[in-house]
Amino acid sequence: MSPHSVNDVSEAIPPGGIAIVVGASGGIGGALYRRLSLQSCFSTVLALGRGSSPALDLTDEESMAAAARHVAGLGGELRLLIDASGLLHGDGMAPEKSWRDLDPAHMARAFAVNAIGPALLMKHFLPLLPRQGRSVFATLSARVGSIGDNRLGGWYSYRASKAALNQFVRTAAIELGRRQPGAICVALHPGTVSTPLSAPFVKAGLDVQTPEEAAARLLDTIEGLGPGSSGGFFDHRGDPVPW
Repeated sequence: MSPHSVNDVSEAIPPGGIAIVVGASGGIGGALYRRLSLQSCFSTVLALGRGSSPALDLTDEESMAAAARHVAGLGGELRLLIDASGLLHGDGMAPEKSWRDLDPAHMARAFAVNAIGPALLMKHFLPLLPRQGRSVFATLSARVGSIGDNRLGGWYSYRASKAALNQFVRTAAIELGRRQPGAICVALHPGTVSTPLSAPFVKAGLDVQTPEEAAARLLDTIEGLGPGSSGGFFDHRGDPVPW
């Protein structure tokens, strides 16, 4: 991977296409949107979320379908979509320390945002990726979603929903490879980032990145993905994460 001043991915992705960030209202998503907006290789950079026009809500499939129709009508080729959404806590929901804390409503909410929503994004946006040339669909997963790397326990719903997301990515990548061999579908672990999502859980000694640092590393990782990377799970340094 060769870093550029604004992590330009133009060497890998044909110029003149469309880039989309889903969840740009969040810390990482906002930083990704700002960096992509500085790049010359994309003719259009869109931020999609509940407050955008068109609105996109990960718990409302029709809003995703409508957003996909809007993108298809723009006339350009969708070359990059980064899903930067995720739910760890809020609205009375917190990561479980024990099975005693499991709550079916909280579990369903975690799966709706962290797994089902991104899977439906794949349903509606993967068909928009061009049949020729390189394109990338990347969704933010989390290392705690790795089953092989789970040594601490806890965080049941978040872990399980991100593990489900990883399986959706792997499965969709196989189908995508048959239809659009130049397209890549991956899960990315952004690391620990100073955002409202992670703020209550940051401990001393962790490598905590700013959103801008995380965005730069993620775009470098995307730049370095090869054709055999599709269906993989990688961290912000470009290293594979165990399933």
